[in-house]
Amino acid sequence: MTTWMLLDYGEVISMPQPSDATASMAKLIGQDEATFHDRYWRHREAYDRGQASHLYWGSVLGRTLADDDPLVAKLEAADVESWFHLNPETLRGIEDLAGRHRLALLSNAPEPLAAAIDDAPWAAAFSHRFYSCRMALTKPDPAIFEEVLRRLDAAPGDVTFLDDRAANVRAAAALGINALLYPEWPPFPRSG
Repeated sequence: MTTWMLLDYGEVISMPQPSDATASMAKLIGQDEATFHDRYWRHREAYDRGQASHLYWGSVLGRTLADDDPLVAKLEAADVESWFHLNPETLRGIEDLAGRHRLALLSNAPEPLAAAIDDAPWAAAFSHRFYSCRMALTKPDPAIFEEVLRRLDAAPGDVTFLDDRAANVRAAAALGINALLYPEWPPFPRSG
């Protein structure tokens, strides 16, 4: 029986990044969109594991940035904003799930995004919020799921995990977690 609902954040609770948001970040640093997109994702795992912002954005730019460079703060804010377009159907679903299950969140997220999520009013529904940046682990590494189970004091069969990436779902399922791919399994009502 599912005691815990463990939800991903990006593209489950949030909508996908709008293309105009990534275009704005590319313009801010003077890169074409294709180069920015490639470098943004190529270096993202280290950032999601807790790398300092100035080091990540320096990698994206291809040059050294000081930790107090004003450009770092602008890029952090733009990046957080790009991931803060929330899915209203999921938010309604969270209210419904909270009445039936204990809720936890597991996200590959850098610290600025994790802090913004923690400050969001809707996040109070989650009694536990796990972020890759604070665990120095990222999905789909099985170790992140093992650590979440340990911190929840839960057996794998007590947890249902919802994520939009098949690799993450497979990794959780391999440990015995009831893992479901979003949106193929619609836990929330969706408009036609």
